[in-house]
Amino acid sequence: MSSNQIAIKPNNHRVYQCPNDKKMDLLNDIIAQDKKLDILVVTSGNAQDIIDKLDNKEIKVMEDKDLVKDKELSCQYLISYDLPIKAIVYMARISKATQQANILLDQSEQRDLHQIEMLLGRAIKQEVVEGYEYPVVEKVERPHVKKLSKEEITEIAKKRHEDATVEKKPKSDKPKREGDDKWAKKKKDPNKFLGKDENGKAIFSGKSGERNHGYDGKPKERYTAPTKVGKKISIKARKPKEESSEPSDS
Repeated sequence: MSSNQIAIKPNNHRVYQCPNDKKMDLLNDIIAQDKKLDILVVTSGNAQDIIDKLDNKEIKVMEDKDLVKDKELSCQYLISYDLPIKAIVYMARISKATQQANILLDQSEQRDLHQIEMLLGRAIKQEVVEGYEYPVVEKVERPHVKKLSKEEITEIAKKRHEDATVEKKPKSDKPKREGDDKWAKKKKDPNKFLGKDENGKAIFSGKSGERNHGYDGKPKERYTAPTKVGKKISIKARKPKEESSEPSDS
């Protein structure tokens, strides 16, 4: 539904800020002031709850599901007790008004109002009725923090540095016993050659000594280069051929 199908002028379209718990009182006040007009109250909730609390029982109250079905319905003054979830449904509401339309808006409905204004193509002017304002949230004042001088900042930084570099107290005052370090490398006895068994295999004191059967306890012989060398061959450079001095026969 486009905004061209709306009969009321923008100046006759208003939003009254009002908490949910005060909406019924504000609704009765508005109806009392404009009782000569043909008023229609529309809600997305239960219409009977509003009817039971109205001072003027002649006022018509409808739910959105009934309003959209009645194509011929119209009124001079339309009051939206709340806002529907879908903005297009509100456009169906306002199309029924011929002179004036107002919205009773709780703070929690501001987002729904924004969607309606986007579809409408303009903002709806908001007003505050005295006695029906949103509750004022008191601002919590933070304690005043004294601004430190450069000297005070330097002194604080120095104190923090001293606290951070002070020697830490050991977890226990008891002296550390020898052998407490479980990660310390254990000392091993040297692996000694004990001799040979009946098969002639070497025997060592260590567990891994039996693997090295080629060692019998004697020092290893050093490798010496062979004393014999191959036959030496002397190669003389070839002399260049001498050029012949005899003239050639022509």
